[in-house]
Amino acid sequence: MGRFKERWLDQQDRRRRATCLGDLTQAGVGVFCWCNRCGHSAEAATQMLISQLGPDFPVPEVGARMRCSACGSKDVSTRPAWPSRGQTARHH
Repeated sequence: MGRFKERWLDQQDRRRRATCLGDLTQAGVGVFCWCNRCGHSAEAATQMLISQLGPDFPVPEVGARMRCSACGSKDVSTRPAWPSRGQTARHH
């Protein structure tokens, strides 16, 4: 890859920022959490997380502060719990 393109991609990455807990409050969305060890999943209330971590805390980093309630693992991943359209039956 050329230097120009590499610098441009680096600039684009610096402009992006992770979704923060405050952003989810405005959208009315919770935090979806799942355990990478046992597969257990749950949705955490955004307001509760904001009271503990603050509104500027990045959603992907919330998992590092959690523990799975099923197996006790600290290998938890998090993302915004955006509404889904249900299960996809067919792809075109």
